[in-house]
Amino acid sequence: MLIHQFYDTDLAHASYAILRAGQVIVIDPARNPQPYYDFAELHEADVVGVIETHPHADFVSSHLEIHETTGATIYVSHLLGATYPHQTFDEGDEITLADIKLRALNTPGHSPDSICVLVEDENGQTTTLFSGDTLFVGDVGRPDLREEAGNITAKKEDLARQMYRTTRQKLMKLPKQVVVYPAHGPGSLCGKSMSQDLQSTIGRELRENSALQLMDELKFVNDLIADQPFMPLYFGYDVELNKTGAPAYAQSLANVPKLMPDTDLDTGVLVVDTRNKADFNKGHIKNAINLQLQGKFETWLGAVIEPKEPFYLIAADEAKLDAALSRAAKIGYEQQIKGALITPAAAVETSPELDLGDFKANPNNYTIIDTRNWNEIDAGLLFKNGLTIPLPELRKRLNEIPADKPIVVHCAAGYRSAAAQSIIAAKITTVPVYDLGEAVTAFRSVTSNT
Repeated sequence: MLIHQFYDTDLAHASYAILRAGQVIVIDPARNPQPYYDFAELHEADVVGVIETHPHADFVSSHLEIHETTGATIYVSHLLGATYPHQTFDEGDEITLADIKLRALNTPGHSPDSICVLVEDENGQTTTLFSGDTLFVGDVGRPDLREEAGNITAKKEDLARQMYRTTRQKLMKLPKQVVVYPAHGPGSLCGKSMSQDLQSTIGRELRENSALQLMDELKFVNDLIADQPFMPLYFGYDVELNKTGAPAYAQSLANVPKLMPDTDLDTGVLVVDTRNKADFNKGHIKNAINLQLQGKFETWLGAVIEPKEPFYLIAADEAKLDAALSRAAKIGYEQQIKGALITPAAAVETSPELDLGDFKANPNNYTIIDTRNWNEIDAGLLFKNGLTIPLPELRKRLNEIPADKPIVVHCAAGYRSAAAQSIIAAKITTVPVYDLGEAVTAFRSVTSNT
C-alpha cells in the first residue's frame, strides 16, 4: 500500500491518495482534481473511490467532479444528506481495496456527520487512521462551525460533548502504533493549537495532545470552546456547496470573463486588487480593496467578501491573475467574479504615507484602529486607546470610526492593515487614512506607555 499526502500550504489542507494493486482511493480532495489524476497516471492506476470525511467549511472539494470524470464512487456518511450520487459509509461499512480494507468510524464532534477512516492491512491489523478534522496533530477539531450550516446543525456545546465521547470511546482506544493522517495542519482555522507536523501516531497523541489528557467532560468542553479562531464569512457557504457538489474546476474558471485593462467597470461593484501593497499604494482603482495575493489570500477573501457578492479581480500580470483566480476557486468564489483583469490605466488613486516621527511624538492626534483578531486583541492592546475592529468585522462597523482626525490602522505584521486601510479610505474621505504596516513592530516595546 502506498499513501501519498497532498498538502496545500495556503489553506493548510491535507488530502490523500491510497494506492493498492492499480486502484486509488482519494480522501478529502482539494478543488483542483488534476494532482490526483496525475498520481494515478504515474502509477498506472485507476481512481475508483473518493471519501469525504465531512462537508468541509474552509475549502471546496472536487469529489463530485472526480466522480463525473472517472466514475469513482463517492463515500460519505448518511448523516451528511448529500444530494450527489454516493454510497453511504458509516460505522460497520467497509471498502475493499485488493487485500486491504478501509473501515468507517463515525466520529461526531467537529461536525455531526464526521467520519474517520481506518485502514486494515492484509493481515487484518489496523495500521492507519485518516482522521479528517476530528483529530489533528496536537489538537482536535473545533466544534462551532455547524450551528447554522449543513444537513444537521448542532450547538457547539453539544458537539464538544460529542467530541469528548468520540476521543475517549473510539480514537484513544486504537492501537498506539496506528499512524494518524489529519485533513489540516498548522495555520488552519479548523483548530487552534496544531503541531507543525503533518502526521503522527495514536501513541504520540495520547502523550502530547492536550485534548487527549485526563480531564472530565466539563473541562474538556470549556477548553475546546475557548479561544477558537474567527470564522470567515464563507465557511457556511462552503459547507452547503460541498453538500451539493461544486461545478467542475477548469470549466468554472474558464467561465470567469477575462477583461481588457481599459474596460469600464460597473459602478457599485466591489474591486479586489491582489497586488502587493507598495504597488497598490502607488496607484489603484478608486474604492478598491487591497487583498494581497501572498499569505492567506483565500482566508481573507472569504472573510471580507460575502458569499455570492459580485466583485472584480485585479492582478499585476497574467500569471498572477491566473493564480488569484485559482486561489479564489479553492473556496468557490470564482463563481461571483464579474471580471478579471490586469492593472488598468485608470488605477491612479494613491494612498498617503504615514509620518512615523509625528505619530510617535503625537499618537493622540490620530484615531488608531486595531484590526487584529480577537484572540490577539484579548492578549493585549498595542495602543491602549486603539479602537478594536478585527478585519472580518470592518466593513460592517465602518460607522463606528470617527472622522475628526487622521486614522492609523495596524495589525500584527501588515497584511490585514493594508486591507483595512483600503476599506476605510473608501468610506472616509475627509481625513487621511494611514497604514502603520510593518512598522508596528517598532512599537511593541513601548505600547504600555502609548
